[in-house]
Amino acid sequence: MKVYEALAEAFVKEGTSDVFGMMGDANMHWMAALADRGVRLYEVRHEGSGLGMADGWARGAGQPGVVTTTSGPGVSQLATSMIVASRARTPLVAFCGETPLGDEGATQYLDQRRFAAAIECEFIHVTRPENAQDAVRKAFYLARTESKPVMISAPFDVQIAELDDYDDEYVPSTALIEKPRLLPDPAGIQAACDLIQDAKRVVIIAGRGARKADSGEEILALQEQTGALLATTLQAKNWLCDRTDFHVGLSGLFGDKPSMELLQEADCVIAVGASLNHYTIESGYLYPEAKYVQIDTSPHVVMGNGKVADCYLQADAVTALTELARELRGRSVRLEGYHTDAVKQHLTARIQQPEYVSEPGRLDPREAIWILDHELPGEMGLVLGSGHQTDFGTMLFQRSRDVLSNYGMFGAIGQAPLIALGQLIAQGNKPGFVVEGDASFIMHLAEFETAVRYDVPLLVVVMNDQGLGAEYHKAKAKGLDPDLATISTPELGAVAQSLGGGGATVRTAQELRDALAEYVREPRPTVIDVRITREVLSTPYRRIQYGEDV
Repeated sequence: MKVYEALAEAFVKEGTSDVFGMMGDANMHWMAALADRGVRLYEVRHEGSGLGMADGWARGAGQPGVVTTTSGPGVSQLATSMIVASRARTPLVAFCGETPLGDEGATQYLDQRRFAAAIECEFIHVTRPENAQDAVRKAFYLARTESKPVMISAPFDVQIAELDDYDDEYVPSTALIEKPRLLPDPAGIQAACDLIQDAKRVVIIAGRGARKADSGEEILALQEQTGALLATTLQAKNWLCDRTDFHVGLSGLFGDKPSMELLQEADCVIAVGASLNHYTIESGYLYPEAKYVQIDTSPHVVMGNGKVADCYLQADAVTALTELARELRGRSVRLEGYHTDAVKQHLTARIQQPEYVSEPGRLDPREAIWILDHELPGEMGLVLGSGHQTDFGTMLFQRSRDVLSNYGMFGAIGQAPLIALGQLIAQGNKPGFVVEGDASFIMHLAEFETAVRYDVPLLVVVMNDQGLGAEYHKAKAKGLDPDLATISTPELGAVAQSLGGGGATVRTAQELRDALAEYVREPRPTVIDVRITREVLSTPYRRIQYGEDV
């Protein structure tokens, strides 16, 4: 057996079903061996795009995504997307071909070990035929246990060598991983209950870890017991919002004013699977008088205000919440807290529509988001990009639906459509949508053709202000010429049609409704180019650039 065949066999036994990337001299034998074993190969138009799709696939499937490149320039194209995946803590394995071992004069030579370190990626080198399968097992083990991207660098001459002692009893990394539930320290439970019992206004902040642990029922039970408001981090946006009248949306910069007014009154914050970074707690300004109880599986971490939690429980979310509720019942603790008619009435201000700006040929972005939220079925998942235009969706999408945000992950624009594509493939090609800006979408426009080629029913909603929206508004606030940040765009709906998908360019609310209805009737790769006014500044930018809040 050839080494590349043994490598392919190991990937299959690790559960690899889909691989994203581009074929080249240094990975084609491995890719062919995968195809022979029934693995689906998705040829993309740029290696970095393939990694973005593998990132989204991993988030959608809950297991390591796989990307592949040839040697040298194929590897160097991964840079931005790899750092995004690293910052997002995405489990991912990159199979990268390499020039023959030791041949530093080769045209495509790159010191791939040093490059991997620079792009925040673990590195594993296949230097001998006999360690090839161990390299695969180690890569998947690290990706799974440390939730990080790992690069397997396989020199071409090693790949095509014979493997004399092939072991067909390959033991996958999953067989080596034990996942016992972390039980909370009983003394910690007592200390947390002391803080909660003495509180009058409790807030529960649910993060990505809480959602991943499927701790929703336990959170809702504790919320009812303590009279708490329920808020989420950005990565758990809208989770459980259809299960309680006292859900206040996002905690932090992207929260709305009525909610923030209530959150500032909290005297106890219970964080579940949330790191409490400076975005979530506004560096401490959002909860100025609160004591903190933090539940997480990670070791004790410093919060975004530079302090440590008053009580830290390193434990599984479900177990810790169950024990907290049991102890509070034993103490006969039941708080009214925020659960009053007055608070409920105050929260109704969150869902009131503002007076929209009227500009011929352009929609108010707030109205566009409201229409999207109401016209697209709740079972359709949403991926949010980054940048000024995405702020509107980050704040204003209110319906209960799965939401994945790329905000803050290295600050890289253009990643969201790639992540959305991979996520849809992982979820069996169910319809889903991504909201992105015009500059961001055009950056990887070629991958819309990839969606068409593989018939992935992704709806791309481009909030198009014909410019670099963030830079436009920042320049305006700083007294610079904002027109330097304007860039005209073609009619992207027509571009999408020319690439074989569906598409429309819309300039009115009714045109947007009609385009959405067409997609819902017949889901297929579609771009809706929504022309929006530049006259509306998002709430986060108003807060940051002008110190205003509305």
